[in-house]
Amino acid sequence: MMDKLDFILDNYNISSFYLKVVLSFVFSFLITWYSIPTIIKISRRKNLMDEPGQRSSHERKIPNLGGIAMFFSIAVCASIFAYQLFDLYKFLFASLVILLYVGVMDDIVVMRAYKKLIAQIVVATLLVIGSDVRIRSLFGVFGVYELNYFLSVIFSIVTFIILVNAYNLIDGIDGLAGVYGVICFSLFGISYYRLGEYNYPLVILSTTIIGTVIGFLYYNLSDRSKKIFMGDTGSMLLGFLLTFTSICFMDIFIVKKVQGAVFYHLNTAPVMAIAIMILPIIDTLNVITIRLAEKRSPFDADKNHIHHKLLKLGITHKRATLYIISYYLFIVIISYFLRHVEVNLLLIIILLLGFLGAYLPDFFYKRKINN
Repeated sequence: MMDKLDFILDNYNISSFYLKVVLSFVFSFLITWYSIPTIIKISRRKNLMDEPGQRSSHERKIPNLGGIAMFFSIAVCASIFAYQLFDLYKFLFASLVILLYVGVMDDIVVMRAYKKLIAQIVVATLLVIGSDVRIRSLFGVFGVYELNYFLSVIFSIVTFIILVNAYNLIDGIDGLAGVYGVICFSLFGISYYRLGEYNYPLVILSTTIIGTVIGFLYYNLSDRSKKIFMGDTGSMLLGFLLTFTSICFMDIFIVKKVQGAVFYHLNTAPVMAIAIMILPIIDTLNVITIRLAEKRSPFDADKNHIHHKLLKLGITHKRATLYIISYYLFIVIISYFLRHVEVNLLLIIILLLGFLGAYLPDFFYKRKINN
């Protein structure tokens, strides 16, 4: 059907790509926007709420099944407007469905950690082996270039698991995971657009996700009666799709014999991908380092995340989100202007700036209590 529509639009010299970009954004926003009020009603009626815990930044019960609306919107719009992706990556949709099930179960009954990990390994394996979405080269990071197939598969699966869980960890205050997702997919979408027509389905996927998340943010940043969280369902979905788009981004800069694909050269591609996803990476490394330094398990829940440190300064959720987004967007801008420097040097610069951002709230807090 979409092929026929493309043919008709081409006859009238109308770009089907730009129409799909607009429609994917509009419909994904509307589907999410209209779906969430129903989910909020059902959540309140059935008491499917997120209760404040040790790591929580809220003080009352909030519906936490916003991720269901996000999945519904992305699944519908991506399968209509970016259907080529599901032909090219045949296990992508199945992976998303499994993540939906795991996320909903965890949001409702709280799954055991090992069960969630097993499910994430299965999902990552499906995409890495079944759809060949894997990190093939490190472009000289630590002196490593092309990876053999076995190492590539293992490294890619581990990367999926780490980044999915890292993204889940930044979903601790209103708007942070959502706004950061909008920025990340905007940056990847712009990059894909500039890198040629072969990548247009990934551009449409990006606009679909952006529309979806903006529809969610309308409620996530609203007052008490409308507020909803994306839950593990939403954060795992965004983390998984961001990892997928990151690996696809790196793959563009590897020479391959694919019809319609054009080779582009950027020897810092993996570091640019890291720069875009720098917040969850640094936040996770930071809390693990603190826990190990305090001789605790790296999996212990605490309030050492960057957003928790800002809240200790008496800053509101929205202002903390603004500060975090602004600083880490600054790192992305720096990495863009330095994208042609030596890859390991750029990695060091990005990581140092990232850890500086994680330390600054501690610095200001110490000054505050000393004064």
